[in-house]
Amino acid sequence: MITMKQKNALIASFTIFTLLLSCTDGRTIEEAGNLVPKTVDQDSSLPSIQANGVLLHSEAFGLENGTIIIPLHGGPGGDYRYLLNCKDLTENGYRVVFYDQRGSGLSQRLPKNSYTSLGSSVMDPMYDELSAVISHYRKNSNQKVILLGHSWGAILASGYAGKYPNAVQGIILCEPGGLKWNDIKDYVKNSRSFKLWSEILNDATYIDQFISGKEDQHEILDYKMSMLASKNDITGEGDFDQSISWRSGAVIMDALFDSCDKYNIDFSKGLQAFNIPVLFFYSEKNKAYPDSWAEKITTVYNHVNRVKISGVGHDGIITNINAWKTQTRPNIISYIKSL
Repeated sequence: MITMKQKNALIASFTIFTLLLSCTDGRTIEEAGNLVPKTVDQDSSLPSIQANGVLLHSEAFGLENGTIIIPLHGGPGGDYRYLLNCKDLTENGYRVVFYDQRGSGLSQRLPKNSYTSLGSSVMDPMYDELSAVISHYRKNSNQKVILLGHSWGAILASGYAGKYPNAVQGIILCEPGGLKWNDIKDYVKNSRSFKLWSEILNDATYIDQFISGKEDQHEILDYKMSMLASKNDITGEGDFDQSISWRSGAVIMDALFDSCDKYNIDFSKGLQAFNIPVLFFYSEKNKAYPDSWAEKITTVYNHVNRVKISGVGHDGIITNINAWKTQTRPNIISYIKSL
């Protein structure tokens, strides 16, 4: 009996074969919109803003003068589509701002060396970008800004709060793998359920027979990255649902992991100066995130409230609608009101 992963591989192979044939009509597989959705610099109909010279896929909902909540997606290289349940917070008078980080989702792509050439300052453009997003949407200096980071987004939010401890009025974090680089590497190692010769990696290798991408061929590399999505029995995630994401950013993921590993980036640096309480979520079903790991990761925050979300895994903290409505969202509202 054919499995879902084999079915996906066959569909992918058929898609690639079709695209290869389309070259006779003057189209190529790396052409914008053929393998993966177009980015904002390729499709002007997508909502976007300029931030530090890069065009970002971004949109905002709710009262313009309300407290700003900025969900930060995972990855590096993910997109904000899976975080759209956060739009519900507009019902409480908040302004919810979404954006795909540079090189991610539907935002503009950049060459790998635009990141790696920065050396130990590789994260600075990510922080400056977030500052630009805040500046774009903030209507007055008294308007509060809350960061809501999930996974990699929680790492980014922590690093930002450490670098600019007075820039935001609160941070809400959902399962950052770690903050010190060795902890991040340990979490990544412990949270991956696929093996070297697993079916999904075989599928990805099989694709290489038909399609391969060079360093900055973003369309090809992003497409291949999406083929690695799979069920993860360790983190408690279900079968990957393509409908909750737009497009992966393979180059930025590769560049940031390479640079952060090379320079041993510490995302907890400066957090001793951040004295605002932190709301920290972790999930019941993520086997790589037991109570002991949550306690270890949160030691760097001066004031933290740890909340375990029951019945879900890593993504379900936000994507599971029941958990979101009955556990995550009520805690977020209570937290913001307490600030």
